Amino acid sequence: MRSEKKYLITEVEGHLKKSDYVFLANYEKVTVENVAALRKKLAAEGAEFHVVKNSSLRVAAKGLSLPEVDQWLKGQTAVVVGGTNPTGVAKILKDFFKETQKVEVKGGIFEKAAIDAAVVAKLADVPPANVLKSQFLGLLKVKPQQLAALIKAYADKKEKEGAAA
Repeated sequence: MRSEKKYLITEVEGHLKKSDYVFLANYEKVTVENVAALRKKLAAEGAEFHVVKNSSLRVAAKGLSLPEVDQWLKGQTAVVVGGTNPTGVAKILKDFFKETQKVEVKGGIFEKAAIDAAVVAKLADVPPANVLKSQFLGLLKVKPQQLAALIKAYADKKEKEGAAA
């Protein structure tokens, strides 16, 4: 293998190691301004957008024992990796495509499994982790309050019955 190819494959492997997920996107008809705007939005989540050669991505993914992504390696491909919030990154990609009709998600890898564009779109609809945590804590808070109110009402009732007797 030529040294240039080895370098490209090593570079792609480095990108793939940055997170537990990889989203693959088609970036045809994307302007430099579009890419700059998308990279700025992704940076807020700690994610990165990298244009890669399909052949380098195929070899790098195989070398890292990642699921096969060959079905999405047609046309121009970019990888989106990095950060700890894949749902936030998926939402940025979905919103960016909705606004510009550019950078369409092809599929990706999430938790060591290949996922298609429909699954990435569903990930985009999941609320951020901090919202999910607050919703869960809210549920835990509501139930004890309701139980305490019920116990207090019962105790008040018994107290009134005892006073009346």
